[in-house]
Amino acid sequence: MSRKDTFERLTALGVDPDSLTAILITHEHVDHVAGLPVLAKRRESKSGASIQVPIYISHLTAPAVPWADCEPALEQFQAGANFTIGDVDVTSFSIPHDAADPVGYSFRAEGIKISIATDLGYLPDSVRVHLRGSDILLLESNHDLEMLKVGPYPWAIKQRVMSRMGHLSNDAASAFIREEVDTRTSTLILGHLSESNNHPALAEQAATQALNGRHLFTKLVIAHPHNGTETFTY
Repeated sequence: MSRKDTFERLTALGVDPDSLTAILITHEHVDHVAGLPVLAKRRESKSGASIQVPIYISHLTAPAVPWADCEPALEQFQAGANFTIGDVDVTSFSIPHDAADPVGYSFRAEGIKISIATDLGYLPDSVRVHLRGSDILLLESNHDLEMLKVGPYPWAIKQRVMSRMGHLSNDAASAFIREEVDTRTSTLILGHLSESNNHPALAEQAATQALNGRHLFTKLVIAHPHNGTETFTY
């Protein structure tokens, strides 16, 4: 999203964009960082103060981002590192994706754990460990395999998406739900849905069946490509 879109969404949630204190980047693909150079520039707040929000990014990802004429305030880390932002403890972990050094994140504060894992071709044990014990989990459910196979993408891109360095399908996300979603996980958000190769109803149906098989009381939320989700308060 652009800075304008990001700030509008924050404002709609009742969050003052001037209160933004950190930006965390998972990887350098354009659908994640297109608006970052503008967002990272020093700007003037509504009160006239100068603001430049620090960018937390891995050492190998930082050079892969097209910063243009921006001089960002970078907080670089090694993938797998732990660090603290304010009163939030952050854990980064490597994920399998065709980028320079892609990572997922877990956040802990006041006894609550939130984990984010999107843009990964499969769920290795090293990632599953980091997702355990999450109160809120945002997990990729990128595509429906049949829609992808007959969809508009060139065959080479279809192969990339389906590969172990690509994206999780609805089936892969549902398999993880059946096998591993923690009983502590009270909210499961499915995100990064493809607009061309998936439909929210398909992702929801597959995940609902998997949750019912586990008899979990987990709230399922589908993050639509163009609409923000509700706010989750604990």
